[in-house]
Amino acid sequence: MDLPFGPPVQPMLAKATHEVPAGEGLVYEPKWDGFRCIVFRDGDEVHLGSRNERPLTRYFPEILDPLRASLPERCVVDGELVLVTPDGLDFEALQQRIHPADSRVARLAEETPVSYVAFDLLALGETDLRSRPFADRRRKLEESVQSGGQVYVSPVTGDPEVARRWFIELEGAGLDGVVAKDAGGAYAENKRLWTKVKHVRTADCVVAGWRPHKQGGVGSLLLGLYDGSGALHHVGIASSFSAARREQLEDEIRPAALAAGDDHPWRHWGDMGEWDGTRMPGGMSRWSAGRDLSWVPLRPERVVEVRYEHMQGMRFRHTARFVRWRPDRDPESCTYEQLEAPPPFDLTRLLGPAGHARVTHPD
Repeated sequence: MDLPFGPPVQPMLAKATHEVPAGEGLVYEPKWDGFRCIVFRDGDEVHLGSRNERPLTRYFPEILDPLRASLPERCVVDGELVLVTPDGLDFEALQQRIHPADSRVARLAEETPVSYVAFDLLALGETDLRSRPFADRRRKLEESVQSGGQVYVSPVTGDPEVARRWFIELEGAGLDGVVAKDAGGAYAENKRLWTKVKHVRTADCVVAGWRPHKQGGVGSLLLGLYDGSGALHHVGIASSFSAARREQLEDEIRPAALAAGDDHPWRHWGDMGEWDGTRMPGGMSRWSAGRDLSWVPLRPERVVEVRYEHMQGMRFRHTARFVRWRPDRDPESCTYEQLEAPPPFDLTRLLGPAGHARVTHPD
């Protein structure tokens, strides 16, 4: 590619905070829930680079022509691959797009086509823009992107009150929160100089298993919630424990270890012939990169309070955080009904039906 710089590029990152910040020179964008993707375009040649610097191009062939139609002839653009549905963003379906079989890639490209949301312009023609202020890069992005039905420019606002409203309303469309950026800031690869505000909630979950840490003790707790029929679903994990806490947790959960002859609600995991649709843990996947995902079952009798950001379908979207044990809670009381469901939000209010959004307000 004949560009000012080529792949890989490490994307600029954001540090977390709990409230939408306010200050001179800050601008705000929705935080899109998809795959971070830096697009390199030189004529007909288009390369999709991921956050971990692995190419994404072969998995999303349906977005290449829309990008050729929408982006400048020679450019580098930072943004997010998202899967937009009538009910909002669907990250779970987006995950299924990473598949080794070409036939499956082709079929999913038709069944679940992705869109691209652009939010930064890193190079245009012969010019490397990374040292320019974000406000300049943003202006050039808006001027140079000719959007079609699958390419969007992320909305931006300088009003913290609008950003706070986005934070509340857009969760109903599957968005992660909001990001605050310094309008005068340069693009710094792999540096957490932006600020992200994400939703944080708590839930009481059943601990039904654990995975060992490679250095000993508990690496993660396997969490479950009951549905209306009484089936216990695996909803995610709680992890990130200190070395001392890992050892303590192993002692704390040892009394719940299964004894000979004990039953377990996830006993059929791996035997798909008997699988009843309940979400369960374990097994290797295309996302596990060879990691050992074996787990140790526990009698589902202990309850833990965890902190989580939001749900994706029937699972926690990100790893949950251990808060405390809840000996006062019965496992059977840990149901999906306790979870807060945000009201739905129509993304066309934010992005527009044609795909191009430069607005500073969703209405």
